[in-house]
Amino acid sequence: MITAAASINAWGSLLSQLGGTHVHASSIISNPATDPHDYEPTPADGRTIADSALFVENGTGYDPWAAKALAANPNSQRVVIDVGHVVGVPEGGNPHRWYSPSDVEKVADAITAGLKKADPGDAAYFDTQRQSFDNPGLVKYHQLIDGIKAKYAGTPVGTSESIFAPMADALGLKLMTPPSFLKAISEGTDPTAADKATVDSQITGEQIKVYVFNSQNSTPDVSRQVEEAKKAGIPVIAVTETLSPAEASFQDWQTTQLQAVQTALAQARGT
Repeated sequence: MITAAASINAWGSLLSQLGGTHVHASSIISNPATDPHDYEPTPADGRTIADSALFVENGTGYDPWAAKALAANPNSQRVVIDVGHVVGVPEGGNPHRWYSPSDVEKVADAITAGLKKADPGDAAYFDTQRQSFDNPGLVKYHQLIDGIKAKYAGTPVGTSESIFAPMADALGLKLMTPPSFLKAISEGTDPTAADKATVDSQITGEQIKVYVFNSQNSTPDVSRQVEEAKKAGIPVIAVTETLSPAEASFQDWQTTQLQAVQTALAQARGT
């Protein structure tokens, strides 16, 4: 039995499913009310990381506390998977890689390779788990993505921060919100007055058909935009950084959110 952990439960869910009965998997951040950007690890979190034979960190500057804990508890036998390194996103890039379908597949491959390295004797079992994760695991997820893209590609949408950007790209949606605004909200800094004005005009002028916001990182600016969108009759969708509900699987969580996106696009005026 491999003792394994992940910094966030989006990756923890993959770890649990890919490891199956041969892995005891846990996640440091699993509360949907928590903003992972501001997370302060507890001593128990440090022990979880220290005890892990395999650990998945998001990297890209998203969970620096995890890297510090790993450095403070060195283990030459521990397998560490840094998602940013796996998918080629550098420090400061968009860290929300679990919203990128292609990156999810890359991370699933990396986790499987890590499990086989930690437990070579069960390599065939982990290969089977990997196949099952794709089919039937991710079948509905990919079907929804393909269906939304086929029907709504090119539709202009807005979002509160960078979390939804990878999925918007996968869905072929036209993300109108200035990238600098997305990055500022995601990183907890104040957007420029010009960016705020641009987003406000996109909403009040109904230049976007749907507005997506991160309910775990809702600033006064974002709350105001949500209300403006509702007043303008623009469908509003809430998404989260961690599994919601916390006990959901990755694919059930993402599928529920994708269904909400599909419904909102169907309800939007002019789509």
